[in-house]
Amino acid sequence: MKFPRLVIGVLICALAAVTGCSSEAGDSPPADLEKTQLTVGTMAVVDAAPLEIAVRRGLFKAEGLEVKLRTVSGAAEALPLLKNGQLDVSIGAYIPFINAIGTGEADLKIVAEGSRTAPGTHTIMVRPDSDIKTPADLKGKTIGVNTKYSVASMLVRAAAKVHGVTLTEEKNFAQIAPPEMQSALMSGKVDAIQAVEPFATMTAQATGAQVIWDCSQGATAEFPIAGYAAMTDWVNKNPKTLAAFQRALIKGHDLASADRAVLVETVPQFTTIKPDLARNVAVGLYSAAINPTRLQRVLDNMREFGLMQGDVKIEQILPQTSNK
Repeated sequence: MKFPRLVIGVLICALAAVTGCSSEAGDSPPADLEKTQLTVGTMAVVDAAPLEIAVRRGLFKAEGLEVKLRTVSGAAEALPLLKNGQLDVSIGAYIPFINAIGTGEADLKIVAEGSRTAPGTHTIMVRPDSDIKTPADLKGKTIGVNTKYSVASMLVRAAAKVHGVTLTEEKNFAQIAPPEMQSALMSGKVDAIQAVEPFATMTAQATGAQVIWDCSQGATAEFPIAGYAAMTDWVNKNPKTLAAFQRALIKGHDLASADRAVLVETVPQFTTIKPDLARNVAVGLYSAAINPTRLQRVLDNMREFGLMQGDVKIEQILPQTSNK
């Protein structure tokens, strides 16, 4: 007995649904990708949750990609790995990626956005008995940041500027690893810290440290923190692969943004953050689709605070086919 083609198609779709062969992403993956096996740099921080979700939920597989994750400490470690081909794409803070372009250290592009500040994700904290009450009181003080000449120090300097105070990288900042900031603050090694989650919540719970300023407000509200970079040569040789990567990552970002339960489930699987803490920490804003206007803010602030090396323009950091 012969069945019409339409009936056969319906039967095939029904069979796929019953057997669980259909993907969470939906459509069949393209068959002409330039490259199907990718090594992507990730970080053991909440900012990388959408990438981890996309891997664990099979969103990359649905696009025909096999993604292997390699943990890096940040953009500085990722850069040489991108240059020598050990990484195809990597997450990292924007400022080191942009300065690598400005100095000629690496010819790369920002191929997807990552995270932006949100209330509670980046704060300035002081000891519970401190006489520092506002950023205006930071004049002449020492502030702990995870990295000097970075978005961390820039956020503090922007807050101080609003309050009529000028801070400098050399005189006002001490470089301290986030896990050590609580000790540095309480021992008096620094007067304040620029705390990121989950360390802000952990420090407040353990010591009673107070937040004097939430950095996600005013000129730095929803400020872009981290994104994904790839070498320009790789981008030019693999446009279809890059588009597939971007589509899957966007779906991972959508899942992370839409359902806190997905984050709470995923974050403890690739970080040291326990489920109870994951339920309570402040989470940044996720957006993978490239928005040139958002990224221009990073360039403008780098120039304003003297953090840019070279003179990088927005068109230098974006792929020609970037989604807007």
